[in-house]
Amino acid sequence: MYHVSVMNGCFGLDKQPKTLYLSDLQVHHGSCNGGLYSRPFIESFEETPMLVAVLTYMGYGILTIFGYLRDFLRARKIEKCHIAREREEQKDFVPLYQDFENFYTRNLYMRIRDNWNRPICSVPADKVDLVERVSYDYNWTFSHTGRVVKDVINMGSYNYLGFSENKGSCADAVAEVTLKYGAGVGSTRQEMGNLDGHEELEKLVARFLGVESAMAFGMGFATNSMNIPALAGKGCLILSDELNHASLVLGARLSGSTIRVFKHNNMQSLEKLLRDAIVHGQPRTHRPWKKILILVEGIYSMEGSIIRLPEVIALKKKYKAYLYLDEAHSIGALGGRGRGVVDYFGLDPTDVDIMMGTFTKSFGAAGGYIGGKKELIDYLRSHSHSAVYATSMSPPVVEQIITSMKCIMGEDGTTIGTERIQQLAENTVYFRRRLREMGFIIYGNNDSPVVPLMVYMPAKIGAFGREMLKRNIGVVVVGFPATPIIESRARFCVSAAHTKEMLDQALSAISEVGDLLQLKYSRHRILPTLDRPFDETTYEECED
Repeated sequence: MYHVSVMNGCFGLDKQPKTLYLSDLQVHHGSCNGGLYSRPFIESFEETPMLVAVLTYMGYGILTIFGYLRDFLRARKIEKCHIAREREEQKDFVPLYQDFENFYTRNLYMRIRDNWNRPICSVPADKVDLVERVSYDYNWTFSHTGRVVKDVINMGSYNYLGFSENKGSCADAVAEVTLKYGAGVGSTRQEMGNLDGHEELEKLVARFLGVESAMAFGMGFATNSMNIPALAGKGCLILSDELNHASLVLGARLSGSTIRVFKHNNMQSLEKLLRDAIVHGQPRTHRPWKKILILVEGIYSMEGSIIRLPEVIALKKKYKAYLYLDEAHSIGALGGRGRGVVDYFGLDPTDVDIMMGTFTKSFGAAGGYIGGKKELIDYLRSHSHSAVYATSMSPPVVEQIITSMKCIMGEDGTTIGTERIQQLAENTVYFRRRLREMGFIIYGNNDSPVVPLMVYMPAKIGAFGREMLKRNIGVVVVGFPATPIIESRARFCVSAAHTKEMLDQALSAISEVGDLLQLKYSRHRILPTLDRPFDETTYEECED
């Protein structure tokens, strides 16, 4: 089934979408009550073809059988074992780790390990230079050849607005600040590490988000994992999307709260959990929960989907819950002003209780932020482990964020920021449309710059990455356990820095490799027409 969800400006929570069936195609049009959406909301997830699913399971099964066989040979020293193991002197100790935990790593991941951790020796911008490496022991170790692969088109970095660069206003400002302040601080914010740049940054972030106050942190992952425990604890309930990032999952676990998971972007599943939480309260005692916190992301980095934020906010208000929004991938990349998913839907920022995001993607820097009411930020300054114990953000990083954010806001006196936001949107729509026209299965929202292309079979994960690199295209490939076992994929990240010529070159290579590896699984081809508007789609049923 090819599932396309379209929510227009008249969708309401109290009405179910009307469904129009066209063979295997489903198109959802919103009911005209409620008015939660001010723009079309189009997402598509085509189901895995049955034959492909069967062959994928068979592929993993064969790899597992051969993995056990090779472990048997290693145990009897017939095959050389490269894995880390306990020393002979420690054979009577309790093992530091269970050997089976590394079964997947040594027998499956190791076969395609050459697709990851490739050394880059240039700015990770629209193009990169890679250090060539080879392995003579089946990817257990690598050796550098001394050769550099030049001008590889970078389709994998989160450089959404193209601010990962070594020239221009940002680079000049960072160089100047480095000469003045140095590279590091050597202290926490509460001691000797609170610079004037930090305070300027936080005021700018609050203004950028449209909230009362904001706080910056030196690490994006820790912004989630160390702040959620400060906001929730025992007696609290956290409702988490099943595809939330590991930092959100870790933060929820560290908090000690009760965690319940709802289906990805499924508002019926979320509402059922909220209703049950209100009706039944805490287990055994049935006391009311101290607080209910909903954890969601703006753009989901593996699915390319955008959170149904208007509906989440409506549910949050209805059931008096709190909302924690992670905008790591959406801030800067969505919305006419680059303000993220709140801007994308035209919503009020004050309706989101905790606005979290990172500076590592659209701003070309490092770290993260939390924005909200002044009382919230004041509380986190004294209770967050990431604020109290972590070293302050580096001055050059602070300046990179300030300069790029002012550029996005237009406060640098230019229109560069606005032009990049618009270019990213155009590149995203063009890239996604062309891939669908070629017959690939593409996941996610039409406006998401994260574009997952489904590969499915384990052998094709490594083959796709290698074949693309041969054609001077750098891509990210992802498989189990980061994705469901039958949903391995290549993930492209579109950037405003990509020119149409670069995208066409990448698309040509993708199509060529797709034909070589037989990756064009879609049964619904989009008919290419030059005069069709971007938000209209024509489908052609393809024979199996």
